[in-house]
Amino acid sequence: MELVPLAAPSASPTSDEALLSMFWIGCVLVVSPLVVRASRGLLPDVVVLLALGCLIGPGVLALAEVGSGVGLVRELGLGLLFLLAGTEIDPATLRARQGRQAALTWVLCLVLALGLAWALIPDESLAAATVLAIAVTSTALGTLLPILKDRGQLDSPLGTAVLTHGAVGELMPVMAMALLLSTRSTWVSAGVLLAFFALAALVAVLPHRLVMRVPGIRAALVEGADTTAQTAIRVTFWLLLTLMAAASVFELDVVLGAFAAGFIVRAVRPRGFEAYEERLEGAAYGFFVPVFFVTSGMNVDVAAVVEQPFLLLGLVVMILALRGGPVWLRERFTRTGSGLTDPADRRRLALYAATGLPIIVAVTELGVSRDLIPGEVAAVLVAAGAFTVLIFPFLARPAERRRSAPADA
Repeated sequence: MELVPLAAPSASPTSDEALLSMFWIGCVLVVSPLVVRASRGLLPDVVVLLALGCLIGPGVLALAEVGSGVGLVRELGLGLLFLLAGTEIDPATLRARQGRQAALTWVLCLVLALGLAWALIPDESLAAATVLAIAVTSTALGTLLPILKDRGQLDSPLGTAVLTHGAVGELMPVMAMALLLSTRSTWVSAGVLLAFFALAALVAVLPHRLVMRVPGIRAALVEGADTTAQTAIRVTFWLLLTLMAAASVFELDVVLGAFAAGFIVRAVRPRGFEAYEERLEGAAYGFFVPVFFVTSGMNVDVAAVVEQPFLLLGLVVMILALRGGPVWLRERFTRTGSGLTDPADRRRLALYAATGLPIIVAVTELGVSRDLIPGEVAAVLVAAGAFTVLIFPFLARPAERRRSAPADA
């Protein structure tokens, strides 16, 4: 009997393309911190990742593309970005006066944006106007978190106000996407949302009430945190994947599942070791989240952005006026519970609140997939979001330097 040697499995063309694309994306991840350092911190890492993503993407050098393999890593990066944002949000703050006033401010922003969008594009559908309104009224909480941490503002009254408006500016647009841009009727969409939240509550309560009370399992989570098993990190990823998959099954945006996972992680995060958050953030910001921003840049139609500079400028101004403007006006003339009495802090809060990108990426992708907006307009919207990340936190920075100058002297 003759033995026939087994042939080595050959890589499929698809996997080869994905590996090559991931190689170029990895090059961007390594080069980006060097560019940020060379700019002395004036260029945020997110903006550099987007710009370099445009460079290696199909619109310029065509070195990499977002296929199925890269797309999965991108989805995980998006999920981790919103999970970490959810862990920073205190539900008690959202229920308090400051949270309720922030929600009211966002509703006001949406109504103004919807009216303006409907006036600008009267021949389009209400859904197209809704896409534009949601895009220009969002806040990039996940993007602002590293900036606030680097500036030491996370635990200040300004940082609390930014977290509150950022949480509302990310959570409510996602819910608006589910209710207003769904292919189902509004009432059916609301029922689906309630069913999803019930499932998320079940996922949160059962492990906490039943599993975590079993001494052996709890010990495995705590003791396995300092071993190669990294049990708590694995459980966190399982929770994220579970709720993102559930959101997909319910035909909701996966961002909602990631946000829900972040709230759950905050409520039931393991106690007994301090390195859990550092390791989770290391895994997220070290690889997955940067990949999401690079691939977002790769999806931008650079030619469309270059051909419409006035539209780009107009969208940046619209975001500042329709998101930052109402935030500043309400902080100036009403009692929101934020405690911000310094006019400079109010201006900085408005600039931070008008900084948006991840929701813009998500809602424009939804709009393009459903043929609600052209791909060229979506590309300019994403570019406008990138400009807000570059410009608005930078404009808020001189105020911090002026305030710190007397103390330094």
